[in-house]
Amino acid sequence: MTTDVKTSKTARPVLVLHGGGGPATVAGLAQHFSSTGAPTIAPVHPGWDGTPRPDWCTGIDDLALTYLHLLEDNDLTDVVIVGSSLGGWIAAEMAVRDNAGRVGGLVLIDAVGIHVESEPITDFFALDPRAAAEYSWHDPDRFYADPATLPAEELARRQGNMTTMRLLAGDPYMHDPKLMRRLGRVRQPALLVWGESDRIVTPEYGAAYAKAFGNGRLEVVPEAGHLPHVEQPDATFALIDAWLRA
Repeated sequence: MTTDVKTSKTARPVLVLHGGGGPATVAGLAQHFSSTGAPTIAPVHPGWDGTPRPDWCTGIDDLALTYLHLLEDNDLTDVVIVGSSLGGWIAAEMAVRDNAGRVGGLVLIDAVGIHVESEPITDFFALDPRAAAEYSWHDPDRFYADPATLPAEELARRQGNMTTMRLLAGDPYMHDPKLMRRLGRVRQPALLVWGESDRIVTPEYGAAYAKAFGNGRLEVVPEAGHLPHVEQPDATFALIDAWLRA
């Protein structure tokens, strides 16, 4: 992957990584950072939304290395990586592999990626669309979309994304067994933002994630589920902006 990134002398670069739902789920995040003047990169992961997936891309570690190479190729340093759900997992894997010191900070939003014995990750593949909405949103009626009402193109996009996610993150399910013990070596500050009503990965899971980092902190967003930046964008952006200023 090659991306032309315009640099700035005043604002830290931001890499925004989407989750299993695809790039549309982080469009608001990317727009928010761009509006602040930060050079913002928001790639589409290989295999999502119809993009080609190379044969060698078979795991989350491959995506992590791909994006580290992207930072290196564009000579970017002090980069803030903002990852939602699966994107947060990619961000964490990038941090433990960042031997060149290009990552300046992490914002993980309801991220998966570690195993917490007392807080298992809900098997998203086993949920029907209505149950997926119930587990993902504080207000599921607001965001639930009946598959019968969706255009064929949208159904195909969603099914393609799920197929890719199952391939890259289905076994072991949504985590790297080695990641949790490696996070203690990550010294860059990490903000973990969590929706209070998330039932895919609970706030208790988020607390364990934050504790695993060498310098992690958890902030919980009320009246939000797995995508607080979509359900409660103002509150989520305010938390992230305050943390970046600090």
